[in-house]
Amino acid sequence: MTTATVHADAAPPVVGRLPRLDRFLPLWIGLAMAAGLLLGRLIPGLDAALETVKIGGISLPIALGLLIMMYPVLAKVRYDRLDTVTGDRRLLISSLVLNWLVGPAVMFALAWIFLADHTQYRTGLIIVGLARCIAMVIIWNDLACGDREAAAVLVALNSVFQVLAFGLLGWFYLSVLPDWLGLSGAELNISGWDIARNVLIFLGVPLAAGYLTRRVGENAKGRTWYESALLPKIGPVALYGLLFTIVILFALQGEAITSQPWNVALIAVPLLAYFAIMWAGSYALGRATGLNYERTTTLAFTAAGNNFELAIAVAIGTFGVTSGQALAGVVGPLIEVPVLVALVYVSLALRRRLFPEQQVNATKPHGPDVHPADTVPGRTHRHD
Repeated sequence: MTTATVHADAAPPVVGRLPRLDRFLPLWIGLAMAAGLLLGRLIPGLDAALETVKIGGISLPIALGLLIMMYPVLAKVRYDRLDTVTGDRRLLISSLVLNWLVGPAVMFALAWIFLADHTQYRTGLIIVGLARCIAMVIIWNDLACGDREAAAVLVALNSVFQVLAFGLLGWFYLSVLPDWLGLSGAELNISGWDIARNVLIFLGVPLAAGYLTRRVGENAKGRTWYESALLPKIGPVALYGLLFTIVILFALQGEAITSQPWNVALIAVPLLAYFAIMWAGSYALGRATGLNYERTTTLAFTAAGNNFELAIAVAIGTFGVTSGQALAGVVGPLIEVPVLVALVYVSLALRRRLFPEQQVNATKPHGPDVHPADTVPGRTHRHD
């Protein structure tokens, strides 16, 4: 839609003006999850077939879905504006603290509070808490109209810390800290190279593709053509990639989820608490430190999301595919996907209440150099 004339007070709710593809996203995701679970249960041997070929320890179909999902969003990033993000110390420091100090500690506490008598599930949840998000968070941030450049920088920062800190934090939270507290611990052996390879594939490849697409497109036909003609065509591909990934992921783990419903519910409770605490706390911190809507939203989603692909791969590689740790990793996206989709809508609703000055500014006319990274997948403009 255009952005020129509607006054903020008279504007309809933000969610109501989303394109149909985005407006009914919870429905599409619910159908994708159900389809995946049904496929996994109805087609014998499907999970084994999908796991036959892997990239970075992850099933090839899931790997392809993740790459397709991330590429369009990273093609929308204005790389010449990244310096405006790297200079924002409030955002960078807040993100590092939330992701690498608060997040793992919150998950550790919740795992012990809710799953003290379930050693394997507890360990699996702690691993999920250590795997900070570098993939799907880009989609959630984009749908919530967050700052795309900030998301790219924070995801890259998380990737570096993931390579350096994942193994060390795993040792601390699974062995050292439980011993200090007089609790039973566990061991986690994971190579730094395995994590680096995962990051290189699932962030490096789509990041390079997105950067080259923008550079070549802008050099060939200019920024106006690139953002008004090309981006709207490739934008919806991100959501198609997301839905494909969800179908395959749940097809792979359908039997594990549907055959143990009580255990899934048991694991879901601390996960729900974790996502609520991390998202709400991060959003409140962004607001309290004076960040604008876009960066507050980006801070909240990058802190609340987890890299379930890495968590599942680590749990299966360390404890086995039928282990409770692996099941905890699998339940992660079962809970995370619908919860973070719901938080996209919460964020869009809060935008109008908590950032009214930006709502007014968003309705003013803009020239072609306006930031239409101001789009969610499938849209051209985001100034609602």
